[in-house]
Amino acid sequence: MIRHVGFIMDGNRRWARERRLPLAVGHTKGYQAIEPLIAYANKRGIKYLTFWAFSTENWNRDQKEVEVLLQIFRHIFQGQFIKKLHKNGVKINILGEIEAFPKDLVEKIKDLIVLTKNNSAITVNIGLNYGGRAEILRAVNNILKEEVKTVDEKSFISYLYTKDQPDPDLIIRTGGEQRLSGFLPWQSVYSELYFPEVYWPDFNEQEFEKALVEFENRQRRFGQ
Repeated sequence: MIRHVGFIMDGNRRWARERRLPLAVGHTKGYQAIEPLIAYANKRGIKYLTFWAFSTENWNRDQKEVEVLLQIFRHIFQGQFIKKLHKNGVKINILGEIEAFPKDLVEKIKDLIVLTKNNSAITVNIGLNYGGRAEILRAVNNILKEEVKTVDEKSFISYLYTKDQPDPDLIIRTGGEQRLSGFLPWQSVYSELYFPEVYWPDFNEQEFEKALVEFENRQRRFGQ
């Protein structure tokens, strides 16, 4: 049974460029695609979803585009989107160092975590200022601070952002690129990977179902 699906939401900019639209339209359309997928996953009994919304490398993009993304986050995190998720029992968990964001956005993010902390229908991880190497280095540094003498896999996992969650069974990267680019490197070692050509703004429930059918037709041996 599939428990956890991760999404690398790629193709917003290409979607906009091919339609000769501002990049902001592509990003907005992309984030509007999230809620229906959460609802569909909940209906299918999937308990965890992870959406990579902003990577540690995204700060290197054009400053105007970064500002657009920050404004979209402000709108999403205080609007009807979060209220609807909360009403539907969605718990929000953040992966990444959010203190790098502007103070007002950090406060909004913290508020939504508190708002949804007791929800249990489905857990949605949002990667914000997330990088896989940064996550591992963060874990190592926290271990060093605690002066832990010996670490095994089980104890190391307790220092990751996803410490109380199952590893992703399936990781979907839209837009045709076939790489993970630092997405959950520790957690993804036995994840099934799916790389549809469709851009993220067009990845809907039907496309999600195609991915789930593909997953169900694969055999997972976990190295055995």
